[in-house]
Parts: sequence; C-alpha cells; structure tokens
Amino acid sequence: MKILIHLVLLLSFGQVASPILAAQRNVVLFVSDDHGQDAGCYGNPVIETPSLDSLAADGTMFTHAFATTASCSASRSVILTGLYNHRTGQYGHTHDYHHFTSFSDIKSLPILLREKGYRTASAGKFHVAPREIYEFDQYIPGDARNPVEMADNSRDFIAAEEEKPFFLYFCTSDPHRGGGSVEASPYHPDRFGNRPEGYKGIQEITFGPERVVVPDFLPDTPSTRAELAQYYQSISRVDQGVGRLITILQETGVFEDTLFIYISDHGMAFPGAKTTTYEPGLRSPCLVRNPYVERRGVVSQAMINWADITPTILDFAGSGQPSYETHARLPMIRNQMSDKHGLHGRSFLAILERESPAGWDEVFASHTFHEIQMYYPMRVVRRRDFKLIWNIAHPLPFPFASDLWASATWQAVYKDGPDARYGRRTVHEYIHRPEFELYDLRSDPDESRNLAEDPDFADVLTKLKQSLKEFQKRTADPWILKWQYE
Repeated sequence: MKILIHLVLLLSFGQVASPILAAQRNVVLFVSDDHGQDAGCYGNPVIETPSLDSLAADGTMFTHAFATTASCSASRSVILTGLYNHRTGQYGHTHDYHHFTSFSDIKSLPILLREKGYRTASAGKFHVAPREIYEFDQYIPGDARNPVEMADNSRDFIAAEEEKPFFLYFCTSDPHRGGGSVEASPYHPDRFGNRPEGYKGIQEITFGPERVVVPDFLPDTPSTRAELAQYYQSISRVDQGVGRLITILQETGVFEDTLFIYISDHGMAFPGAKTTTYEPGLRSPCLVRNPYVERRGVVSQAMINWADITPTILDFAGSGQPSYETHARLPMIRNQMSDKHGLHGRSFLAILERESPAGWDEVFASHTFHEIQMYYPMRVVRRRDFKLIWNIAHPLPFPFASDLWASATWQAVYKDGPDARYGRRTVHEYIHRPEFELYDLRSDPDESRNLAEDPDFADVLTKLKQSLKEFQKRTADPWILKWQYE
C-alpha cells in the first residue's frame, strides 16, 4: 500500500519522495518574534542569515507578506485560525493582567490537523489562550531564546516512528526586546535577548553600530544604531535555529515530505513598526518550501497575509476549509453581517511557483489592542498603489507599548520635544493621528504624505472606505458599527 502511495506522489509531483513517509505530508511552521524583513535574502547587506537565505533559494520568498496586526498574541491567533483577531476575540495580549482570550467556539489549526490524523507539537513561545482552544498533543521544552536547543529537543518528536504525519509549531522569543540594557552604550539600548555568556550551541555574531542599515522610518542616532546592532545579533540566533532544524529534518529522512514555512508574527520591535499598521509593522518575512514543487528560488510579488497561513497548511494536508458560524456574542450585528461561514484567508499553495499571480493584489489589517491599556483600533486596506488606515479612536493619542516607550531609540528623540524628527514624522505627528491616513505607496513608500484631505484623491478615498466596510462585514467585525455611531 505504501509503495502505491509513493508512486502516486511520484506521478503527481515529479519528485522522488521517501517510500516510507511519502503519505505523511508533514508541516513545520517556524514563527520568530518581532522580525521584520531583515535578512540577506530580503536585501540587507550587513546581517548574516545564511540559513534563511538558503531556504529562500530552495523555496519561495514572498516580498509582499503582511501580518494582520503588529501585536504578538493577536497576530498568533490569526496565524493559528485563519480568522482576523476581531473574530477570534484575541484582541490583545494574553499574559499577565492583559488576559485577552479567544472565543470558545474557535477551532484552531492544531485541532483541525489532529482531526485530519496529524500528531502535533508546540515548541517555544505560545502566547495565545485558552490552552484548550489551541491544544497540541505535545509541548517541547527548551529556552525560546535558544532555537538550536529547541531544534535538538524536537528531534524525538520529528523522528518518532509513527504512521501519522506531524505538525510542528516552532516559535522563538528572538528577536523580541528583552534581557536588560547595554549600560555602556548611549541611552542604554536594549539587548534583544543577547547576553555576555551567550547560549549553548549558538555562535554569537555581533555587529558594530556603524555597520547597521538604518531604515528611513527610524532616526539615524547613536541609540538607534546601538539597538539595531543588538537586534541583528538576536536575528542571527534565529537563523542558526532554522539551520539546525532543517538539518534534523534531513537527518531523520523527513525533509522531502515536509512543508516548511518561516514567518514572523509581525515587524520589528521599534516605534514606527510594532503596534502600528504602517509598513514596517505589518510587512514581514515569509519563506515557504514545498518539497513537491519543481521551481526553486521563486521571488513572489503576491500580496498575502497571516490569515492565509492556516488555509495553506490545511490545503497541503488535503483538508477542506472548516465552517464557522457568526459568533453568538454578536447578537446586535449578526443580522447586519454576511459571514461566509469559512476562513477569512485563502491558500497560497498553488501560486508558490509564480512570481506575479493574478488576483493577489489586496490585503487587510485589523488591530485593536496590544497591551490592555492600549486601546487604539485601526482597520486597513492595502493595495499595490494605495493604502488607507482608519484610526477609529483618532481623538486619542497613539498609545505606546511599555518597551517601545522606554526604548533608547524613542527616548533619544522624544526628549527634544514635539517638533523633533522621528524618521519621516515629527514626534507630535507620530502621537497624534488623523481619522484617515491615505498614502500613495508608488510615490511615497515611507507613508509620509497623507492624502486623505486632498481633493484630487477623493475618489480613491471613497473607494477604499467602501472596501474597508465590505471587509468588516465579510469578517464579522464588531467595529463596523463605528461607521454609523461615531
């Protein structure tokens, strides 16, 4: 029977697969923490990411991949359900006093794959709740700041001699901020998990602040450069974890039957990126290696987002999309919405070999909270040319995540007052935002010139507002009521 399955796969995909594991179609979803598109394969000439670069060369690299919200717990709920977080109920962080949790009717990816016959394991950072909604068969121990250790600890799960395929959800805590400050540097930049004694099995790679590439949305100050250097070092640990995990998949004979996806939960942990819906907050890495396709090294311009991850994995596993009913907790609006009883995203498995597939030219974003004191709902439609941000609570000042407010990068500029330049904006402009932000990304990729009040773009604004309303209706977003009542 296994030989027959092997022959079927051989004819279907044109590649030789393991005769023992040919039917297994394993999945590894590797999620780093706060990693923007900062890697050699994405054009950074300084940072050292040989494993990510090799993965891109052996698979598909998406240049226009986006988180749906630049907040950890909320984004992870989207990744693991295929539903925007205004539908999962995971509006913000789950840990400590924040205590946001997903709705009880949600059926997550590990549960759906278990029903499909998969064995499942989670390694590293979890950061969604409740546990029973996102339940895995096994939780692999290890320091989430040491992905090499995490990979080694995953070997037994990967190599288990079972007939079932596996799903490994592998999440680092790098390159998230943390680990104290570097006292000798200006304004005490954060260590991003780096420590003097290093980590077992990790070759620590350091970067001089003078070498780093300062993106346009950040101020080019000694503090920014010192923090970027620490950020780069933390990314190098992630890269080594990717390399070790792939080596283990190869050594155990399952790599050629394993879909490998590398993403970050959202962009980098700097003010102007994380917690915002600007490009540096949402635009994220996405590298995908499907072992059963012929073309390698594809650079795809398709616009995808994290609502598409669960549908893609279910597609690879041979499972149809599950059905969801509009949530019972929304009685006031359920009759006004046309929930399509399915996932909000769609599979991109079929376009992995195509650079510019038709019909992949629009994505949406939905952010409400980060920490519980940070209420600032934003809804976004982003196309090739234009992007509209609706700041629903725009009379409020933009709230800061505690670690971003305290960051050396922000404080070095904030101390100079509201007119000080923080990248392309002043401090005042960053904190106080208008109701609508409309950007022409063709001429203004840094989102520095708001066209929402420009009469020449009134038609564009109207069309994008309508698109947002349709998106909110389609995905059962409670904040659709704000169009009517505010």
